[in-house]
Amino acid sequence: MYERYFGLTGKPFSLLPEANHLFFSKRHQHIVNILEYGIETQAAFMVVTGEVGAGKTTIIRHFLGHLPEKVAVGLITNPSQRLGSLLGWISSAFDLAPHADDEAKMYHGFVEFLLANYAKGLRTILIIDEAQNLSAEMLEELRMLSNINNEQDMLLQIILAGQPELLESLNRQELRQFAQRIGAHGHLTSLTPSETRDYIGHRLQVVGATSPIFSTEACAGVYHFTGGIPRLINLLCDQALMYAFAEDTHTVDDKTVIEVVADRNKSGLNAFRQVDMQQAAKEIKVIAAEL
Repeated sequence: MYERYFGLTGKPFSLLPEANHLFFSKRHQHIVNILEYGIETQAAFMVVTGEVGAGKTTIIRHFLGHLPEKVAVGLITNPSQRLGSLLGWISSAFDLAPHADDEAKMYHGFVEFLLANYAKGLRTILIIDEAQNLSAEMLEELRMLSNINNEQDMLLQIILAGQPELLESLNRQELRQFAQRIGAHGHLTSLTPSETRDYIGHRLQVVGATSPIFSTEACAGVYHFTGGIPRLINLLCDQALMYAFAEDTHTVDDKTVIEVVADRNKSGLNAFRQVDMQQAAKEIKVIAAEL
């Protein structure tokens, strides 16, 4: 709607996990390095955690696009016991015909698939996003699947990405054997004020912005209300651009950001930090002075 007005080639702040828009903060790069290290060193399990909207799925999408050629990948998103067994999910992820009536056949079919890939020189990687939804029983099933690996090489490597609740599950006493097999773990934190500013600039540059659109005070305001969480940054910046377009101004300032948040809070859809707006304006000035 506003893209042409601002001279952009696309929407800079989509809520979709667009790998080509990924902004590499130090922590994002650290997570990618951890995953690459885990694959190279044949870790049985790799775990990526982070708060809602921190960018875990975007990192996974980026990682998928940069895997070596000789890799077979199965991706599961939002696993649920209500929608079938874990083996059924895994079979579907690798385009294997599931035997809904026979778990043993499904298991042996998957083992044969792993052995066939190994014989071809292929690594097999299973990625489960939103893994905090896995029950203790499902996590134990995954641990048992990791027993398929032989003494020299890994037939199956598993990446779990999820919210902090995943760590709570993995720290349970009955899953201590699982925890001992996690070869790599990284936790994705929110962006700092300066990273938030750079993130906004990066997303705009990706879609063709040639000059700053958000003022320093606006970037400070975005950080203040979002806490540096990328999904919330995208939501707030997208709305701020729409407000600026409606007001026929080519620059987003802190007043526009405050207006967006105030209107959102009035509607009852309180996605952003709720504070007194006069106090917020003062705090934004302090953050901006440090950028």
